[in-house]
Formats: sequence, C-alpha cells, structure tokens
Amino acid sequence: MKIPDAIPASNSAAPACLVVSLDALQRNYATLSQLAAGARCAAVVKADAYGLDAAPVARALREAGCTAFFTATPEEGAAIREATGGQPDIFVLNGFQPGQHAQLVSANLIPVISSLETLHAWRAEGGGPHALHVDTGMNRLGLTVEEAAGLAGEEHHDLRLVMSHLACSDVPGHPMNARQLTRFRDVLKGFPGIPASLANTGGVLLGPDYHFDLVRPGVGLYGLNPATERNAPFHPVFHVDAPILQVRTLRAGDTIGYGARYTAKDDRLIAIAGFGYADGLPRAAWQAGTARLGDKPVPIAGMVSMDLTALDITGHEGLARQLGRVQFYGEDIGPVAQAAGTIGYELLVRLGQRLKREYAR
Repeated sequence: MKIPDAIPASNSAAPACLVVSLDALQRNYATLSQLAAGARCAAVVKADAYGLDAAPVARALREAGCTAFFTATPEEGAAIREATGGQPDIFVLNGFQPGQHAQLVSANLIPVISSLETLHAWRAEGGGPHALHVDTGMNRLGLTVEEAAGLAGEEHHDLRLVMSHLACSDVPGHPMNARQLTRFRDVLKGFPGIPASLANTGGVLLGPDYHFDLVRPGVGLYGLNPATERNAPFHPVFHVDAPILQVRTLRAGDTIGYGARYTAKDDRLIAIAGFGYADGLPRAAWQAGTARLGDKPVPIAGMVSMDLTALDITGHEGLARQLGRVQFYGEDIGPVAQAAGTIGYELLVRLGQRLKREYAR
C-alpha cells in the first residue's frame, strides 16, 4: 500500500516515552545473583538508576531480594532510603566530605571512604559504619595499597566493607584484571573477617575468583553488556517508544536533514520520528544507528535533530501505517552507541527528562 507523502503516519499524539520492564530488571538481578552464587548481590542505582528513575527501580530490586544498594552521592542515597525503607544497606560511592556526617547518619547511609584524610575527618565528626575503597590500578578514587596496609593493625568494628574497582573488566583477557585481583587479595590479608567487594557487572562475568563476599552490578541489571566481545545473559530492560509524525518519499539525489549528510541513492520512504538529541539520542547516531518498526530494524537516515529523527522504512509502508510508532534503543542500543562513538552506559544516563517514564511488568 502506498502511503501518501507529508501526512501524519497515525493518529497517535502521545509523545515519546521511556518504557521500562520491571520484570526484565528482576530477571537480570536473579541472573546476576545466580552467576555470583555464594556472594551477596547488591545493585548500583546511581545517576537515578542510570536514568530509569531510581525509586521504582530500587523498589523492584528490593522485591527481588536485593538488600544492598550503591549510590554516588548522599542525596541519591537518601532517595533510595526513602524508596526502600530502613532495611537495606546503602553505600555512597563518592564517600564523605567534612560537614556531611549528620546528613549521612540521619539517612543511615554508609560512606565509602577513599583517603586517609577523609577517614580521619569521618572519625573526628563522630564516625560510624563505613567502607574503605582501595585503589588497585584504576587510579581514580581510593587509598593506595600502602595506605591500606598501614591500617591493617587497627580495630575496624565500624568497617562494613573493603572494596576496589576493576578498570578493564569489559575486556576479559586484559592483564589488568589479574593484576588487580592479586593486589586486592594482598590488601585483604590486613582485614580478616571484613566483607570484600571487587566485581561490577563485568567482574561478575569474569568468574568466581572475582566475586568475594559482595558483587555490585550496575549496567547488567539494566540489560546492557559491558563487553561486546563476550555474550551476556541479560534481558533488555528499556526502550524508547516514539511516534511517527510524518512519512515522506525521497527521490534519488534528495538529501535529509542538517548538513545534507544523507543522500538517497534511489527512491526511499522516510519516517520522521518524534525523538531527538534533546531526548538523549546522539546526533552522530545517524552514521550506523538503527531503530525498530515492530520487529523490523530500520536505519537512521541523516543527522539526528533536536526533536526529530529520520528513519528509512522503505518496504515497510503498511507496518508504519498500522503501528504509527517506532522503538529506539532496547536491543539496538549497541549499534547506536557504536555509531555515536560511545557506550550504552552513556546513552542510558543521557535519556532526557521530558521522556515520560512508563513501567511495565
């Protein structure tokens, strides 16, 4: 069926929305828990649960059995406390800054201490439950291995966790993984009986040697694979559902969008979707990104605009008319991220706030 040019593709007026499957989220949590059997499985819900809205995500994870969460800031931690109640342990990865003691204690948060100076300041303001982050090769936050060794003879009755962070777990064969594992094991000799944590999602997939007492997956919960060279058993958790605002025909030689970057080699049918870089879709995704029309992958055609994206739906005229909407990300987030020269993590946390969040079971 021929669709006329330059008319709305459907009567659907609903703007683009972010659809989150809480069932898929819980299945991913169960998968990670099984992979790390014998270790406690926490959940990283920083950055508003990677852009998916931390409160409903944390509640769903709590229903699935999660008893520990990691946030970046005290404000994020307090929001998770409000959403999940008084039982879970909530760790604050950015730790403690002088003057924050009352804020952390009032929400029953556990700061992750990353320097000797911060540890002394925490104790000076009253102390309490805390974790220690030791740098084993990331060279970001953390006490040095030598500084951690200097604490080995002290009493640590308020120390809840000793942790480090893997720099290259997304590259399974990278020698840094084994190097950090060895260093972390050496650090732990000075903290007998204290729970230990090294593995993020990639670390969980590296195997039992990396699991220790607690694993703290983030991106795998949300359906993303941290290592494209390795299969991951995670279910897609989210996609963006966007309206088709218009359908038009391009003739051979016609161009699309800013910069006229895309030129039609022959007649093509183009759908204009109401989703753009203001909503988080990178402009550069036009180079090789895809979306979905039902179960049909369709390529992005031309530079992504602030509110609009062109898609080549040639051969799918009837389906476009029937559905009136397209889906971005989901199982296509990898190609979109690759086309934009980034990773799925970044696309996820950049999802715009004007996208309405919808939660499905």
